[in-house]
Amino acid sequence: MIRRAVLLAGLALLGLGAWSDAPPPWEVLREASTIEMSVRAFGGSHRGRFEDWRGDVAFDPDAPSRTRATIVVQAGSLKMNASAVTGRAIGPGFLDARRHPTIRFQLRSLESAGGDRYTARAEVTMKGQTRPVTFPVDLRVTGDRAHLTGAFTLDRTDFGIGTSGAWNRMVGREVTVRVALQARRL
Repeated sequence: MIRRAVLLAGLALLGLGAWSDAPPPWEVLREASTIEMSVRAFGGSHRGRFEDWRGDVAFDPDAPSRTRATIVVQAGSLKMNASAVTGRAIGPGFLDARRHPTIRFQLRSLESAGGDRYTARAEVTMKGQTRPVTFPVDLRVTGDRAHLTGAFTLDRTDFGIGTSGAWNRMVGREVTVRVALQARRL
């Protein structure tokens, strides 16, 4: 029993040591942040906004390359600018929110591009498919607040979104995702 307690205590200390090397956690301020998307369809541009998501961020302003973030979006929370389009966008032919309720964004690193500009390297998972994305972001840090903005483009067919039926020909393959995140150092 004593040997087991010592072993558990040792493992706990090792875990704490590993955590101390991680960048400090930040709280994403959802009320000041947005995740939006746009796609060309039916001769025009259609925009949408994800209303339900959460984010976990570990960030050190002095070592941005160690930044890690996970954003989990509820696919069914997408609200399109034309409400008649919302049901189709989250339905079985596109996001299929009932069978695939979450979209996951996993930031792996930020690489300095000079000043407040960075290159983000991440992975996006939708409908069981994971694809890498690399895109420019602006990141400003003022005191205990950080504000990140950026956008990337995905090919919806890489994720099996809208790949069959008549709608496939009427909706553009490129989907642009725009993020504006604010966070506070914990």
